[in-house]
Amino acid sequence: MSKPVHLLSALVFAGLLFAGSLGAADQCLICHTGQGDKPSALFRHDVHFLKGIPCSGCHGGNPNAAEVEQAMNPKEGFIGVPKGDNVSRMCAACHSDSARMRRLGSSLPTDQLESLQSSVHGRLSISGSERLARCTTCHGAHGIRRVKDPLSPVSPLNVVRTCAHCHSNAAFMRMYNPSLAVDQVEKYRTSVHGTRNAKGDVKVAECASCHGSHDIHSAKDVKSRVYPTNIPSTCSTCHGNAAYMVEYHIPTDQFEKFSKSVHGVALLQKGDLGAPACNSCHGNHGAAPPGIESVSKVCGSCHALNADLFSASPHKKVFDEADLPECETCHGNHEIVAATDKLLGVTPEAVCSQCHSPEENPRGYAAARLMRQLTDSLQSSEKRAASLVSEAEQKGMEISEAKFKLRDARQARMQARTMVHAFDPKKFEEVADRGLGVAGVVQVEAQQSVDEYYFRRVGLLAATLIITTLAVSLYLLIRRIERKQRALNHVGRRT
Repeated sequence: MSKPVHLLSALVFAGLLFAGSLGAADQCLICHTGQGDKPSALFRHDVHFLKGIPCSGCHGGNPNAAEVEQAMNPKEGFIGVPKGDNVSRMCAACHSDSARMRRLGSSLPTDQLESLQSSVHGRLSISGSERLARCTTCHGAHGIRRVKDPLSPVSPLNVVRTCAHCHSNAAFMRMYNPSLAVDQVEKYRTSVHGTRNAKGDVKVAECASCHGSHDIHSAKDVKSRVYPTNIPSTCSTCHGNAAYMVEYHIPTDQFEKFSKSVHGVALLQKGDLGAPACNSCHGNHGAAPPGIESVSKVCGSCHALNADLFSASPHKKVFDEADLPECETCHGNHEIVAATDKLLGVTPEAVCSQCHSPEENPRGYAAARLMRQLTDSLQSSEKRAASLVSEAEQKGMEISEAKFKLRDARQARMQARTMVHAFDPKKFEEVADRGLGVAGVVQVEAQQSVDEYYFRRVGLLAATLIITTLAVSLYLLIRRIERKQRALNHVGRRT
């Protein structure tokens, strides 16, 4: 902030506020009202006017002087119309002063200017001489109203239109960020939030609800409320508040469930930015619950192969006729758990058993049981092969080829899990048999390596025993020869 401007505005404001509190008339407003100009008409409804702040609070000058020359004399502190960043600095003369704001009876935060300057709107314009936005860009100049005032440009019912002044202007946005879409408002108006907002519901989300107000950051900035890892908590501000959402009659445990889901763990705990957040399924500005037709399309945008297999499966027609959402019926929506083998089969915890039984839909029951049996066999065979490979490797045997083949068995198991969505026992069996075959080969090769290890150990032991026996025998023979030689030498000396 420019220190001279700050001090000047502070002194001018303090003096004129004191004069206004004594009941002195604001000659500036009287004169401009007589001229019938728009600023003076707007200012009479301005929150600052209602607080007793005269025109000179921002423009300087002498509000008690009847003569224009005296009222607008620079020696009286007149600065005219603030330009560029000086507008925000002038606002901050009061709004960044907590003591002054308390005296005016305001509980507003006093860090708005700092937040604005560090936000995406606080960046320099293309001229490089001033920031992209200033206080009056959004709040207006002479007709500033409280945020809760229905006529305020930043009230919940008007802020969308205010943001759209820039963000829906393709020519303007092209100068600053050509990649940023300019159809956000159109999409928002099609959303659940937008339709309710258009009907006068001030509680539903609008631009500031998700992006913030003064502290707006780029969606790629980790500090942004709409950064991928922050989106769930941003949405839960409303959707996790049972008291706030009571009139909408929708659950408020979505964030709790999502946090425990396979998607939530990946995004919130592991920091995987590729994992889906709320907007991945519901949309951003056009947010709405996915319909029965769109659930599979939403899931299929990531799980493409699963979606294609399901579309060609016998379940596709059945689900359509029953008006069942495809992926959600078996996997759920917010609390999607990791897809383990327990979901497949005819046991009580398997999703197949919810619709299939020996009495009802017996073909599906038999197919689910067969696929689970093959899955268990494949997993067991792969586990046995992996155990033998590990054993051989620990014994120092060359097992790299079998270890490489083991990856094919694992790949077949993963393919089998995916092939479940085709609900075709023959296709599933083909994949499973391929994996069982590879796992069987790996078991044989790994077992041969283990057997070779023990064969080498037995051979080494036998060789060691033979060598040891020969060494001992040779030693005893040499000792016997030495004894005979000593005896002969002794007899020779005596004769």
